Amino acid sequence: MAFAVRSKIWIEGDGGKVAFGLGRYRMLAAIERCGSMQAAAKEMKMSYRAVWCRIRLSEGLLGQSLVERQGKGSQLTPFAKKLMKRFKHLHALTELETNDMFNDLMRDQLIS
Repeated sequence: MAFAVRSKIWIEGDGGKVAFGLGRYRMLAAIERCGSMQAAAKEMKMSYRAVWCRIRLSEGLLGQSLVERQGKGSQLTPFAKKLMKRFKHLHALTELETNDMFNDLMRDQLIS
């Protein structure tokens, strides 16, 4: 039997509220791809309100705008694009390091 370790990371603000994580990353990626929050919500099978509320909560916690209206659509702010790039890098490094730690510390104990 093969084993793998899984980890999940996110950034919390005051009171343990999620400021940014993989879910917010996916929302922003969908907004960028679709050109609007409404289309992104539909693609993600979420309500517009759910996407809007999560984005607004993150903006409040981060103190910066992530999405701005552009005509009838939406676009990501430069801050959002930078945040996504850095979070993707953090996520990849965390996954790599977690896998290395698992292999060093536990793999031999689980495989007999």
